[in-house]
Amino acid sequence: MSSEITVDYKNSSTKALLLGSGELGKEVALELLRYGVDVTACDRYDNAPAMSVAQHKAVIDMRDGAALRNLIETLKPDYIIPEIEAIATETLIELEEEGYNVVPSAHAANITMNRESIRNLAANELALPTSPFFFASSIEEIHEHIRSIGFPCIMKPIMSSSGKGQSVLKSEADIEKAFKDACENGRGGINRVIVEGFVKFDKEITLLTINAVDGIHFCNAIGHHQVNGDYHESWQPEELSEEVIMESKRIASTIVSALGGYGIFGVELFICGNKVIFSELSPRPHDTGMVTMISQDQSEFALHVRALLGLPIGKITFFGPSASAAVLGNGKGTHFKFSKLADALGVTPSSQLRIFAKPDIDGERRLGVCLARGKNVNDAVDNVKKMRSLLEIEITQ
Repeated sequence: MSSEITVDYKNSSTKALLLGSGELGKEVALELLRYGVDVTACDRYDNAPAMSVAQHKAVIDMRDGAALRNLIETLKPDYIIPEIEAIATETLIELEEEGYNVVPSAHAANITMNRESIRNLAANELALPTSPFFFASSIEEIHEHIRSIGFPCIMKPIMSSSGKGQSVLKSEADIEKAFKDACENGRGGINRVIVEGFVKFDKEITLLTINAVDGIHFCNAIGHHQVNGDYHESWQPEELSEEVIMESKRIASTIVSALGGYGIFGVELFICGNKVIFSELSPRPHDTGMVTMISQDQSEFALHVRALLGLPIGKITFFGPSASAAVLGNGKGTHFKFSKLADALGVTPSSQLRIFAKPDIDGERRLGVCLARGKNVNDAVDNVKKMRSLLEIEITQ
């Protein structure tokens, strides 16, 4: 892979196409711009956050293979960067075979968007430790196999994100409702689920793993608090024994190497005493990793861009205990008024705030993130929670 970049916006500049232009894509776009890359931000809706900073934008249904192919063949980007899961990945595989550069790879984007594919790779091909599981396409199949898992257990669509369609089953009486919810909230129109044994974990972490031209690198482990499968706070570093750190890195490097391609991978792991269990993986920056915007000299977005451009990562400098807190809005409208920003930023000298500039809201939506450091992790988490509590958001039509 060439690590050369051409800056010539009238003719032949190096071009990147972002497929997904939310708050994470916005940060990726900013990092690409720092290297002089010409960025097109694409999403299913107009005025997505990354579109406010990219040079160009495109609005298409990225699950429509024909529309996706037409856009890519028209733009002829040097880098195609999937930033979400709801993409026609089969089309990306075809285009990659035709010579287009999908990062980290079309294979990684395709296999990780489907829980069945990634779990079979981890458990069956790579023999990595996972929770007990089975897949099913009907209520009858679930009843047939669920005794092998036991209760409580978790049911998820094989394709979804942010906890959508996910349910905890406490008895067989919960199966029908959970299956209906999974089918209605899953992606791709596939009525198929994964049922996982409940893991009694001590901690759940994200290990950001970077595959680059100068080898595999790791950020300090990130701990996080989720509500209904969606992140609310994250912190770094999560305190782990040396034994657990080494096993976490072994598992992460094994699956990242199997997927291939340069970029950052958000590897999610359960920590049960001194045992590490693989959970899921995203071949892109992770929402819990937003803490890296304040915790280290190269954020997860900077690391992703350096890696995918074929540049070396070098040394990642960690600044100290840090935390992030998602700022959630709840309501319906297109006009947002944020107030008490000075109060929030006054919590600590390290306090920082990012407002994502999303175009609308209907229900609950993540609108920003609070960032701060602290004397220790608990102090950092307290700081961002206090920041969030001080912010006020008014939503109107």
